[in-house]
Amino acid sequence: MTLRFALLGAGRIGLVHAKAVTENPQAKLVAVADAFEETAKSLIATYGGEFRTIDAIAAADDIDAVLICTPTNTHADLIEKFAHAGKAIFCEKPIDLSIERVNDCLKVVQETNATLMVGFNRRFDPHFIALKDTITAGKIGKIEMINIISRDPGAPPPEYIKVSGGIFKDMTIHDFDMARFLLGEEIETVMASASVLVDPEIGALGDFDSANVILTTASGKQCAISNSRRATYGYDQRIEVHGSLGMVAAENQREVSIEVATAGGYTRPPLYDFFMTRYIAAYAGEIAAFIANLAGDMPASPSGEDGLRALAIAQATLKSVNEGRAVKVSEVI
Repeated sequence: MTLRFALLGAGRIGLVHAKAVTENPQAKLVAVADAFEETAKSLIATYGGEFRTIDAIAAADDIDAVLICTPTNTHADLIEKFAHAGKAIFCEKPIDLSIERVNDCLKVVQETNATLMVGFNRRFDPHFIALKDTITAGKIGKIEMINIISRDPGAPPPEYIKVSGGIFKDMTIHDFDMARFLLGEEIETVMASASVLVDPEIGALGDFDSANVILTTASGKQCAISNSRRATYGYDQRIEVHGSLGMVAAENQREVSIEVATAGGYTRPPLYDFFMTRYIAAYAGEIAAFIANLAGDMPASPSGEDGLRALAIAQATLKSVNEGRAVKVSEVI
């Protein structure tokens, strides 16, 4: 069975998903929609398909599933539209910036019995999968603490900051999902500190660029997250999980893994420079999982509920920063 896709949004993340779909033998890119027709046609020239409007895609009989890669403020409306249209839905995170709006959207998904997968791609990174498999196999015993380091090479432009929902809903939300994924428990309490150390304009827009977050579950397990919008040495993505019998770590990735030793010392190639190169395999993996779930009539994962939970942690984190105290996730959801 070949799953027939429509891509909504032909920007940079749309290009990533178009590549993943066209390289999967069980998928075909049939149509592309974008507010800017020329942008869509540029993508089509590389990956195929034809330009269509969103309404035409919703009404089409030759489309099985849609990939929503449009701006965040359109996600919930599009999920509802295509749920009613009977299409399977993959949506980039977040579903919306408002917990109330996400809840309303998920009610529609449930009422229409629609398939919805939320794009937390890091669950499908081969290195993080190996980390999870090691934990599941019991090799490090019971998890006690996790450290996640996630630092971008540089801050996004102010235009993006204005609509992003802030660092916790835009950037740290991936780490919140990864914490839940690895811990296997829900987060009960959040304690966070955040500053503006990279760019004063980010602060002027009401956001932060440097943050540390401690998540705690009801059983006392902890996850510490370190975020920065500036890592001069590359895209810094590391995870360490400490358990009762040992530790497992996923280190930073490079285009090639070599080490050169000379009289001047030891050197290694630079890190990947951003998410579109670091997580190529993860993006391909999540599309493959989406297709496999549909083919096997299995629930899609990460689900809309996963999206809601990560957003709630983000909201609790912002509340913790603003109020200078530990915040229970139950206060915001």
